[in-house]
Amino acid sequence: MNNNKKTKTHLRSALIFVPEIRLALNTKDVSTLSQVLRQIHPVDLADIWNEFAAGEQLTLFKLLPQSRKVELFEELDFSDQKFLLENLEDENLTPVLREMSSDEKASFVKELSPQLKKKLLTHLRQEEVKKIDVIMKYPANTAASIMNVDYISLTPQMNARKALETVQNLSRLHRMENLYAFYVLDEENHLLGGITLRRLIALPPDTRIAEAMTPVKLIALSPEMSLEQVAEIFSRYDLNCAPVVDNENKLLGIIVIDDVVDIINRLNTKEVYEIGKMAAEGGEIISYEKATIKELFRRRFGWLVALLVFDFLTGTVLKTFEHALSTVVALTFFIPMLLDTGGNAGAQASITIIRGLATGDVNFKNIWRIIKLEILTALLMGLGVGLVAFGRSWLLQRDLLLGITVGFTMFCLIILAISTGIFLPLISKKIGLDPAVLAGPITTSVVDVCGLIIYFKVAQVILPVLK
Repeated sequence: MNNNKKTKTHLRSALIFVPEIRLALNTKDVSTLSQVLRQIHPVDLADIWNEFAAGEQLTLFKLLPQSRKVELFEELDFSDQKFLLENLEDENLTPVLREMSSDEKASFVKELSPQLKKKLLTHLRQEEVKKIDVIMKYPANTAASIMNVDYISLTPQMNARKALETVQNLSRLHRMENLYAFYVLDEENHLLGGITLRRLIALPPDTRIAEAMTPVKLIALSPEMSLEQVAEIFSRYDLNCAPVVDNENKLLGIIVIDDVVDIINRLNTKEVYEIGKMAAEGGEIISYEKATIKELFRRRFGWLVALLVFDFLTGTVLKTFEHALSTVVALTFFIPMLLDTGGNAGAQASITIIRGLATGDVNFKNIWRIIKLEILTALLMGLGVGLVAFGRSWLLQRDLLLGITVGFTMFCLIILAISTGIFLPLISKKIGLDPAVLAGPITTSVVDVCGLIIYFKVAQVILPVLK
């Protein structure tokens, strides 16, 4: 079962509980409510949260066990979190805010007004505020902006028994996101190495951590690293967590796989929207449950107008070759076929290159091999598709010269489209622009405008009536 089907199944399952929850709320049956809420995962409860009125949400939140309150709060939309912050009593709110991971707290605080930010900070201890400040001083969309500064560290002098006791004690006292691996630090917080929980459990009790730890230099992240680079490193090394270190190799925090999955989802969503020519908004998903006309208009209108302006060039070219069209009307029959096929070929090449740039498969070290591979493929595809286009023209018009015109134009157009689809993403990347944003519309426009010019110039050379 794919992820979309799983999500829909879980949502349907959670919706089954809505009538029962609402009935228990109306009858004030606390026992039933508590029992039902234990059966719903906090993620699924967040999905159906807006099925309930504001007062009902407060009641449900208060009835949840403490650990589930934290999980639910982190899953809710910002507007719902803000409502709870404004309306919950201190005894229900303070434990939740204190148990949230530091990166989630920092992300929440960034969105708050100064007044609400001040209120939230009053619920936190001074050391927790300092941790949030560490994260918030870094720009958004960097590794440090999503790191968690609550972590368990070990020292090289510890033996395995002492290290396990440390992990157990700190895990009881604090809600830790990372229990996959632990980092070994010296007295000045320099990162020395790491050890996985599995490795730690398997060690003889008297083994020193210094003897068992492994180097982590390859996976250490700088705080200014982009989220795209973070996702690439996690994917490349198949990581569950990674350390974030400063220029002096001092540990600042950790990033766990849960946050990276969210990054990958946002990046994929962003890429899909950019290819579809909509404002990507950093990968924020358009949800039809919450979408407004204003949002849809804002995210689509600008790109649509920009593409329309590009298409003005197509009309200019057709106007320039008006005589050729009026003399050989049959030329118009094949324009959609030529331009659509060219556009499809360009899209195939550009999407492959853009994806390769995103995954690191395409870089400026192996670029000439890739260009050679794509150009040779373009020649072969141009020949094959050109022959098919010639056959279609011959069957439709029974005119050999017109068929040669259409077939040869298709051959040239395929090479042009694939070349454009290769070079525009690379140029975009080189000058620091997003290839998905720039390459898509320009590739289509180049193929349309240049394709028409090639078509009519070839026709003027081959067709006697246009000479």
